[in-house]
Amino acid sequence: MITITKKEFGQLTAFIKENYGIHLKAEKEALVIGRLQTVLIQNGFESFSQYYDYLIADKTGTAVSTLLDKITTNHTYFMREAEHFTYFQNEVLPYLEKAVTDNDLRIWCAGCSSGEEPYTLAMILDEYFERSQQFWDKKVLATDISSKVLEEATKGIYSTNEMSTLPAKWKIKYVNKVDSEHSTFCDKIKNEVIFRKFNLMESIFPFKKKFHVIFCRNVMIYFDDATRNNLVSKYYDLLEPGGYLFIGHSEALNRETTSFKYVIPAVYRKI
Repeated sequence: MITITKKEFGQLTAFIKENYGIHLKAEKEALVIGRLQTVLIQNGFESFSQYYDYLIADKTGTAVSTLLDKITTNHTYFMREAEHFTYFQNEVLPYLEKAVTDNDLRIWCAGCSSGEEPYTLAMILDEYFERSQQFWDKKVLATDISSKVLEEATKGIYSTNEMSTLPAKWKIKYVNKVDSEHSTFCDKIKNEVIFRKFNLMESIFPFKKKFHVIFCRNVMIYFDDATRNNLVSKYYDLLEPGGYLFIGHSEALNRETTSFKYVIPAVYRKI
């Protein structure tokens, strides 16, 4: 096994944090070695210094893309923190239905991973606006930094076990069998989600219009305080007045410094 020196670990993790916001502490050393071991061996590198030089020199984006696919954690599942979806359906959508006068509903899933969250939102939106579909633009923007999970999300194929937590009525209405063990969503739902690769550490967010809802759940736990606070500030600026920010239950905003108003656990609002 190729080991990593303290200097190499510091160099590599500083690069990751500076460019992608992910803060890998010293206790993550074994994780970094384990996840990148095959990359080093396949490329014939004898040290992490050689790998770092390769990473910096590569102009194609392939090396960085592979790095991100290896070191990012993309664990998620359908109906995770389900009370958020209930609140979104019962409280947020009735408000937005009245407040959004141009019928252009803008929702962003930042850090969408393998797609479970945005597809869930698409089904909730379709069900809520069932009788007025033709009057609303309600596509969900779903972004992630990992090309690998975005490819999986775009395909939208999940095992029967993975879809087991979805409400039965949704499975009847929106899910189609692919084979005996896998299913996918109908085109109506797939077409309501737009998947894009996006780095939350970009200095400028290229969105022409502000959002009404931003979901960024269980993403900021990988950032340090300064990075997290800066991103939350950007989210505040990107939301329409009255807009909502959903974060993970293991995350929290500093109520002393944020402009967001606390609503319920892990849900905040721009007032």
